[in-house]
Amino acid sequence: MTIRLVLPIIGLVLLFSSFGPSRPTTTQKQTNRPPNIILILIDDMGSADVGCYRSSNSASQLPPTPNIDRLAAEGIKFTNYYSAAPICSPSRVGLLTGNVPGKWRITSFLAERKHNRTCEQADFLDASAPSVARELKTAGYTTAHFGKWHMGGGRDVDNAPGIRQYGFDEYASTWESPDPDPLLTSTNWIWAKSDSVKRWNRTAYFVDKTLDFLKRNPSKPCYINLWPDDVHTPWVPDETTLNEFPKGTEKPREFNAVLADLDVQIGRLMAGLKALGIDDNTLVMFTSDNGALPTFQGKRSGEFRGSKLSLYEGGIRMPFIVRYPAKTPKGRTDNQSVISAIDLRPTLLSLAGKKGSRGDGENVAAVLVGKPASRKKPLFWEYGRNNESFRYPEGRDKSPNLAMREGNWKLLVNADGSGAELYNLSTDPSEQTDVSSQNAKLVNDLKAKVLAWRSGLAK
Repeated sequence: MTIRLVLPIIGLVLLFSSFGPSRPTTTQKQTNRPPNIILILIDDMGSADVGCYRSSNSASQLPPTPNIDRLAAEGIKFTNYYSAAPICSPSRVGLLTGNVPGKWRITSFLAERKHNRTCEQADFLDASAPSVARELKTAGYTTAHFGKWHMGGGRDVDNAPGIRQYGFDEYASTWESPDPDPLLTSTNWIWAKSDSVKRWNRTAYFVDKTLDFLKRNPSKPCYINLWPDDVHTPWVPDETTLNEFPKGTEKPREFNAVLADLDVQIGRLMAGLKALGIDDNTLVMFTSDNGALPTFQGKRSGEFRGSKLSLYEGGIRMPFIVRYPAKTPKGRTDNQSVISAIDLRPTLLSLAGKKGSRGDGENVAAVLVGKPASRKKPLFWEYGRNNESFRYPEGRDKSPNLAMREGNWKLLVNADGSGAELYNLSTDPSEQTDVSSQNAKLVNDLKAKVLAWRSGLAK
């Protein structure tokens, strides 16, 4: 299988395939201002998809990711980071708003209106919702969104607010958005042979957009969502695959090619920051919206139980890497700090110089620059409001529909109070041994908290 190459930019791929030394093409004095911020959100990436998060059992069965691993070697790798939900749309809402997504009636992936009604959810994120991009603009930032949106728009939802209404100055997005880029969406579907930018070239296209935006805005700090739709299924790594499988595949060979090229593009991005002379004062965060599916018999979830669509750790506990040379130590692993996607809004606003706590999360700015801390608030999740739309995954990975973590304890329970499971994540991160029967009082205490939280969400 030939790893995907972008024909118009072959020379740039070769130049930027690693972070190696490069001569700045511009001189941008940025040391005395807030950092540029790039939030890289990969789509459906399991924890073991990233080389530096793998155990020896999965290392030989998945392709290497040297450029992503180098992010961790030059920054901080966190091992207790959680997405806001085990599926794309609500997890993205949590990142943007700093709120648990159920407050905005987003509970599953957004699709056509009929599907949304069945899931008991809205058709799109309310434009009045908080937005980290909108608030960063008030702190002097210029903002952009390049990549998948999936917080409303597409299919038969034709009244979703435009991306600019959430505070973004520029954007280029895919079919599942209110403003699809015509170069990516020549037809009314996720991809087509007639697209000007082919499916396998999209991540490179979004990286190009990111570097161009930074180059054109040297006088202000920039906030950029770089949200590719890799490594989501079905996989189309090159034209040969498209011709053989017009709807893509879910086979390991094609996944390996997609992941390998994603890693190349991360290398291009980082080399591009060096070439622009803005590397030191750019905060890069790398994570995923939710867990993997398919997991290839659990290999992509690593040590964790579960997958996308599951509230077990494999569905919500994600890789999280922070690299900010001006502030972060190199080669650090933080096993102590428990961080959530809903923390990023107050944290980034703090790093931009805006005071005050916002949303449901915590300000973990000190944690992101190398000062581990214990979490003050418990974390809560929901996935599943009925048995029709939320019947997957099947078997052992299907979890109760509510979960919470407080300290090292994790409780899973159904919204009617049934099916409680309790795990001590400090000794059992794989959630193999349910200890609820030995800790009845703790189960009742945690259950009361999570059920009270659930009752307060939008219906």
